[in-house]
Amino acid sequence: MAGPAKNPSKRKSRDKKPSNTTTIAETKGATAKDPSQPSSLLSSLLMGDDAPDFPRGGKRLLSREEEAEARAEAEAEFEKDEARGMKRRRGMQGKGEVGKRKGFEDAEDEWGSLFGDGVKGKLPRFANRVTWKNISAGMKLLGVVAEVNPKDLVISLPGGLRGFVRAEEASDILFDSGTKEFENDFLGKLFHASQLVACIVLQVENEKKDGSGSKRIWLSLRLSLLHKGLTLDLIEEGMVMTANIKSHEDHGYILHFGSSSFSGFLPVASGGGVSEMKMNNGRLIQGVVKSIDKARGVVYLNPDRNLVSKCIMKDLKGLTIDLLVPGMMVNARVQSALENGIMLSFFTYFTGSVDIFHLQTSFPSAAWKDDYAQHKKVTARILFIDPSTRAVGLTLNPHLLNYKAPPSNVNTGDIYDNSRIVRIDRRFGLLLELPSIPSPMPSYVSIFDVSDGEVQKLEKKFKVDNLVRVRVLGLRLLEGLAMVTLKASALEGSVFTHSDVKPGMLVKGKVIAVESFGAIVQFSSGVKALCPLPHMSELDIVKPPKKFKIGAELLFRVLGCKSKRITVTHKKTLVKSKLNIIASYADATERLITHGWITKIEKHGCFVRFYNGVQGFAHRSELGLDPGSEPGSVYHVGEVVKCRIISVVSASRRIGVSFVITPKSDSTTCVPKLGSLVSGVVEKVTPMVVVVLLNSSQLKGTISTEHLADFQGHATLLKSLLKPGYKFDELLVLDIEGGNLILSSKYSLICSAQQLPCDVADCIPHSVVHGYICNIIETGCFVRFLGHLTAFSPKNKTADDQIDDLSKAFYVGQSVRSHILNVNTERSRITLSLKQSSCFSTTASLIEGYFLLEEKIAGLQITESSDSGVTWVKKFSIGSIVKGKIQEIKEFGAVVSFKDHSNILGFITQYQLGGKNVEKGNVVEAVVLDINKADGLVDLSLRSELFSKTKDVKSDDLESKKKRRREPCVDLELHQTVNAVVEIVKEFYLVLSLPKHKCAIGYASITDYNTQKLPHKQFTNGQRVIASVEALPTLSSSGRFLLLLKSMSEVSETSSSKRSKKNSRFSVGSIVEAEITDIKPLEMKLRFNMFHGRVHVTEIFDNYVMKNPFSEFNIGQLVVARIVSKAPHSGGSSGKGYRWELSMKPSVIAGTQDINEEPSLSIGETVTGYVVKLDNEWVWLTVARHFSAQLFVLDTSCEPSELQEFQKHYIVGQAVSGKILSINKEKKLLRLIPPLRGAPIDHHIINVDAPETKGSNESSTGHIHAGDIVGGRIAKVLPGVGGLLVQIGPHFYGKVHYTELRDMWVSDPLSGYEEGQFVKCKVLEISRSFKGTTHVNLSLCAGFYSSDNLKIGGLQNSSDGLGQRYEKFEDLHRGMTVQGYVKSVTPKGCFVMLSRNIDARILLSNLSNGFIENLAEEFPVGKLINGRVSFVDTSSKRVELTLKTADGDRRAKSDMSGLRNLHAGDLVSGQIKRIESFGLFITIDHTNVVGLCHISELSDDSVENIESTYCVGEKVKVKILKVDEEKCRVSLGMKNSYLQNNPSDAMLFPFGIDGDDNIHDSMHLMQRDGDLANIGDACESLANGDCLGPIQAESRTSVLPLEVPLEDTDGSDADDVTVTDVLTNKPDIFTEREQKKAKKKAKEQREHDIKASEDRLLGDDIPRSEDEFEKSVRCSPNSSFVWIKYMAFMLSQDEVQKARSIAERALSTINIREEGEKLNIWVAYLNLENEYGKPPEEAVKKIFQRALQICDPKKLHLALLGMYERTEQHKLADELLEKMTKKFKNSCKVWLRRVQNVLKQGKDEVQAVVNRAALSLPRNKHIKFLSHAAILEFKCGEPNRGRSLFEGMLKEYPKRTDLWSIYLDQEFRIGDKDVIRALFERATCLSLPPKKMKFIFKKYLEYEKSLGGEGQVEYVKSKAMEFVESSVA
Repeated sequence: MAGPAKNPSKRKSRDKKPSNTTTIAETKGATAKDPSQPSSLLSSLLMGDDAPDFPRGGKRLLSREEEAEARAEAEAEFEKDEARGMKRRRGMQGKGEVGKRKGFEDAEDEWGSLFGDGVKGKLPRFANRVTWKNISAGMKLLGVVAEVNPKDLVISLPGGLRGFVRAEEASDILFDSGTKEFENDFLGKLFHASQLVACIVLQVENEKKDGSGSKRIWLSLRLSLLHKGLTLDLIEEGMVMTANIKSHEDHGYILHFGSSSFSGFLPVASGGGVSEMKMNNGRLIQGVVKSIDKARGVVYLNPDRNLVSKCIMKDLKGLTIDLLVPGMMVNARVQSALENGIMLSFFTYFTGSVDIFHLQTSFPSAAWKDDYAQHKKVTARILFIDPSTRAVGLTLNPHLLNYKAPPSNVNTGDIYDNSRIVRIDRRFGLLLELPSIPSPMPSYVSIFDVSDGEVQKLEKKFKVDNLVRVRVLGLRLLEGLAMVTLKASALEGSVFTHSDVKPGMLVKGKVIAVESFGAIVQFSSGVKALCPLPHMSELDIVKPPKKFKIGAELLFRVLGCKSKRITVTHKKTLVKSKLNIIASYADATERLITHGWITKIEKHGCFVRFYNGVQGFAHRSELGLDPGSEPGSVYHVGEVVKCRIISVVSASRRIGVSFVITPKSDSTTCVPKLGSLVSGVVEKVTPMVVVVLLNSSQLKGTISTEHLADFQGHATLLKSLLKPGYKFDELLVLDIEGGNLILSSKYSLICSAQQLPCDVADCIPHSVVHGYICNIIETGCFVRFLGHLTAFSPKNKTADDQIDDLSKAFYVGQSVRSHILNVNTERSRITLSLKQSSCFSTTASLIEGYFLLEEKIAGLQITESSDSGVTWVKKFSIGSIVKGKIQEIKEFGAVVSFKDHSNILGFITQYQLGGKNVEKGNVVEAVVLDINKADGLVDLSLRSELFSKTKDVKSDDLESKKKRRREPCVDLELHQTVNAVVEIVKEFYLVLSLPKHKCAIGYASITDYNTQKLPHKQFTNGQRVIASVEALPTLSSSGRFLLLLKSMSEVSETSSSKRSKKNSRFSVGSIVEAEITDIKPLEMKLRFNMFHGRVHVTEIFDNYVMKNPFSEFNIGQLVVARIVSKAPHSGGSSGKGYRWELSMKPSVIAGTQDINEEPSLSIGETVTGYVVKLDNEWVWLTVARHFSAQLFVLDTSCEPSELQEFQKHYIVGQAVSGKILSINKEKKLLRLIPPLRGAPIDHHIINVDAPETKGSNESSTGHIHAGDIVGGRIAKVLPGVGGLLVQIGPHFYGKVHYTELRDMWVSDPLSGYEEGQFVKCKVLEISRSFKGTTHVNLSLCAGFYSSDNLKIGGLQNSSDGLGQRYEKFEDLHRGMTVQGYVKSVTPKGCFVMLSRNIDARILLSNLSNGFIENLAEEFPVGKLINGRVSFVDTSSKRVELTLKTADGDRRAKSDMSGLRNLHAGDLVSGQIKRIESFGLFITIDHTNVVGLCHISELSDDSVENIESTYCVGEKVKVKILKVDEEKCRVSLGMKNSYLQNNPSDAMLFPFGIDGDDNIHDSMHLMQRDGDLANIGDACESLANGDCLGPIQAESRTSVLPLEVPLEDTDGSDADDVTVTDVLTNKPDIFTEREQKKAKKKAKEQREHDIKASEDRLLGDDIPRSEDEFEKSVRCSPNSSFVWIKYMAFMLSQDEVQKARSIAERALSTINIREEGEKLNIWVAYLNLENEYGKPPEEAVKKIFQRALQICDPKKLHLALLGMYERTEQHKLADELLEKMTKKFKNSCKVWLRRVQNVLKQGKDEVQAVVNRAALSLPRNKHIKFLSHAAILEFKCGEPNRGRSLFEGMLKEYPKRTDLWSIYLDQEFRIGDKDVIRALFERATCLSLPPKKMKFIFKKYLEYEKSLGGEGQVEYVKSKAMEFVESSVA
């Protein structure tokens, strides 16, 4: 606010309300001049609605004259401020337009700042507006879909901003489910342009990582983000909701609102345009809530568009700003008018603003504020929400209120001449009305786009309603506003937007960035383009050239414009080109010449690119290449070429291009026709082709490497030898490319030149023609003929066998013979077959061309080596005899040298030696079989068959040789079929001899055209083959006989041959002469008269059995056989199967044996078969043509090593003999066994002819007898002492008893045996039950099948009887020692296996001399024991053993004598041997008798804790109450009433023993108060192991005196002393007090018995299922033991949750009075959570807090502490103890646990804990705590600290004998004699009452007696007497 003025009129004018005609621009300009001094006018504008026009009383403050004067004065001040601002702006240098724009941006920021609701105090000046600087993540906005791209959406936001939505952020449905319903353009199916959507800002980031560049807004349309926090309770009927379609159901659509707590449903019959929309999953849809099913969580929507657009959101309770969604329509009230909008209030407490561009009218004038009076009610729609600032933007746009995007009637770049100015905003811009069609459209021009120059005042240059010429810069789709410009430069530019850019146009651009991939160029209009790196220069460059510097302006030509991505080129040729531009396939016309650039170079041509992605192809023939040149060597990628269009196919987008601009005229040169033969001379040899100059003309041609020869190896070798000047006599013209001829020198193509087709019409179906493979793909091969005529052979038609990889069967350029299958003239397609069966050669052209090329190669090699010695070839003619010398003998043959030709070597293979022995240096004469001129090698033969036929031929006389060589072959004619013998097998051909034609030498090819790379048939030397003569010795055949093997032509059978076979004269019984074609282990393949057959291995001889019947036959040999049957032909056209079954048996051929006669076989007969196959169980044999046999693996041997590797002993084809065990005539199958196996077969058992015997056990076990040694395989190891189950037949098993596993008695005889192991066993016994089952007993003892076994028992007996097995009861007698294995254990003893037939019993009393604590652990099942026979009854077959030793029996007898010396009423002394809960076992001194003092006889008072009162080893005095000699029992008593008159004590202490009771009582009270005795002496008894186990102790608790059976206590002592448990009856006379005690105790005992019986019942019959446990808990609902067992069972089943529920049931079921039982459950619950809780600490804490409310806190804390200590959670235990010592600071037990914990962890904190305890505990508990702490120190800590504690207590209480006693007991454990005696001396020197002194002296005396020192004993006695005397005195 300005300061006070002197002129009162001026002061008044500041308070006056300004005129309503002041515009926003004026007010803005006024306030922006000097921000430090805000204008009063602005304040009046902001507060104008609140300032009254009239004061109270109705009088105006100023008159009209004063008001006008004030207005003029204010305007003058504004003018002065503006002038000062203009001067300051002129004074600023270097700012210019940037400074002006910066000032505008500052004002704009203030104009667009965000404010939230609840504005207090001064109102904001401007309405909320979203800008780049205030948009942030989390802001929700309403937007319009501007573009739908495959991977993202472009959204137009408020304020002209643009955001982007990635595909995965478009919907919750498609991507949250993990599946993409629409992979291709699915966004286009969910969204469309001009669609209104609500979105949320995810991120605002810079496009570049360094923070530079423009920003990009990333949005999300996920409803889970927009509707975050929305619950079903906030939804009401009538609300408008946005949802995604989740799925399509029968009656409607399931909807997703972004929350998993509820869903929606849209019925199909709802109408509203649902049927018109494509309701794809994920699509956004709006609807009005029709109803809500809160029980099912379903919201039903009505998608009626009219209803949706009119529905207004209600004010809901609990509605927060986070629940507001853009697009909501609300009722609002005008709160105030702002400079650029209005402020509204809605929903009672929400405030929002409306921007001036979102008012109700599209063309608001300068007086727009008049339309929005305060408190005016309007309907608005939420435009955006900013949760961070709580700012809300609203819109009043009528189109948006109807939820439709405003119309866009203009396009970017459009020019409008008559645009009317509607409003002038000072310093900001102009609002215009564009005359667009169909309706005018509002537009706005910024002050910076008004003119190319600077404009200071818009109102001076422009007036309202003026018409101007504008150009559209862009569109704000959400506001429906066009952004325009008035700049003349923008109106005149050719490129304004992307749409103005056309391919091929020249543009100027400025380089704004240079990257490794290219340069970014910007046009004058701001449009950017990319100049790729290859197009930055004419040359092939790696990095950008220097001229591309940032800021440089260059000339470019547009290459293409696609999706607003413009690419340009700076290649000089393209930029300066004046030729026509090809920007589409329609622009291309034939003969058009244009520029293009090469994008790819292939072997067959180049790909050329034109503008806008148009592409053409220039064939190799159109590249203008010289012959032999390659495209890659002439052109390079990226090169600009001038080309001519030669063909255009616009439909298929193909353009043919030629680099030859002016084609050559063909009138001067005569070009040969395709398929003609020409000759030429090699001009040059390039890496790829051979260039040939034709002789007939000046034309040139090329021969590719693969077209030099039919064989791939020859072609490569020939090319390496070719030199310029070499002449080709015959070349085939394959193709003509431009002026270049494509030639071939393949012999196969030259020979068939007349038959090669050059057009589809020349192809005749079912004909076979030559060609070559030009390409191989995965699905087949392409075969080419003349020109470009190409055919296709599918993969399944390329070979007879299936081929996975065609490249391994064929190669490009391979010569092939093709069978034409189909010709489609319309589509110019030819289908071929390359199968050998249909394309085999009928001539010897392949081998003929091979030898001709060999001649050429040899000639070139000789020429190259300048060797003139060609004359040697004439002297080594084929078939002539030459003389040579053996130069070297090698493993595979002999090397021969020749005298006159040192560089020529001969070679004789082992086969050609003919069995002759030659040595090095021998001179031999040999027949020439083959010549290799290139290598100078000659193949020779010494075989007499060849030598005898040609011995008259002399190599010296060539003429005579020629004459003589013609004579042998005069009788041979072309196509004559001859028999030949294989002499030499070469790589590609065979050297054959013709035996019937004077052993003439011929040559035949092994392979064919189509099988060069396929595996061919294998031939061996000496093999006989059939061939036909195809060429006689001529120059064309290189002087050789050329033959064609019949196997080449017999691969398939034509229809005529099939018909001839069908009508053949051969039938069953015919005798034929056949050729052996193959020999296999089990059959021999024959061929006769084009038929195939086989001879089975058993059809060779009648009765003579050979190991290999085929050893006398060779392949190619002719044999005689008779057809015996006809079999189906299984080989198809390949001929691999057979059709006839033949026999070569002499009897069959002679006719003496019927060919259909089946062999006569009988059981037990020995037959021979041949191995067919082997598996893991059987050896399969063939014994006749239709009879098979099988030999089981276990029948082959009885040795395990042989059985393990039985497959290695048999091979396929091996002859095997065996006896017939069974015959299955239906299956024609025999079961064999080795002939030497076992005893003869029982013929009477097996029914030979009946088919029922095929599966019976009798047929499979008839050969097995008792005593046989057989092989077996362990099938199963039986549990326990079950033994083994051993397989000895196919389906036959025997059992090995546990005692028959080993030779000797050993522990664990099953060790070493496993399932599947082979074993050698003996059959002991075979028995058959009445049901027909067979049982076999086996033995694995080696003694059974060894040669020196002595008896049927099996093993050799040892001298002591151990190791012997007794099979009969008669062999046993009383007193003998035997061995056996424990079979089973019962409560009364155990059973022992002595053998497989005899079991013995051992009673519990005979198991040991001592007591057995755990019978099952001492005698586990299977344990080996030694015992003596104590009883044998052969009639009842009962045997009893004893394990007691003889010493034990003698002791028992001595004990009986000692028992007789004892009498009832005697007072005796003894020592406590064992402590049980029901009493004490006491050993009476000077005897071995042990008696029982029942707990009722221990004291006149009740004894609560017997373990803490007495300790093992303690000396006691007892009274014998009863002696039962019959049961060997003694009952004892220790009551004081029994020991009142003790003469022995009176002798030592004449003054009496009354004081002893007090001593005992004090000790008893002290021990009963705590666990002192338990910590002290009781641990010693446990260490000695002299107490009963828990099971025995538990059983004793429920047994009354004299009711313990002898069986239960027999043998319970492990010492040498025989245990005699004696129990006493109750005394006959009771006092009244004792009777009451007895009644109470009897009642307690009965309850205890009931509980014990329940526990025993539960222990004996443990529930094993959930139902059984349920019965148990119903029977004992208050038993925590049963409930805890139930929980443990559930935990064993991994049912942790059920265990928790059981614990909860137990806590609610157990009676509230049973506090102890409930505590047990709580403790078990704590243990459960400690083990399975997640996390355990928290789970335990929760349970513990619950238990504290019910249970005793101290007991519960102690239980938790015990759990922590048991699980070694020391940290938690320490924390708990710290709490416990504070909570229970008066508890002695808690402090003792703290001391014990510290000692266990080894911490040095004991003294501190003791001091704290002493301060906390009451005085009366100090002695108890300190004594226990001292004992703990002695046991677990430092004894010295314990001594200190005792000394401190004795110093204060020196007369407490209980402390002295405990102190002494602890020192007894340490064992330091000096310290102990010193303590006794100190104690005996005290002045104590006689009774206490008696106790000390007695203890001293017993100690010295235990040490055994007589002197010390006398010393103690004397000292005691001194004390007595002094006391008496």
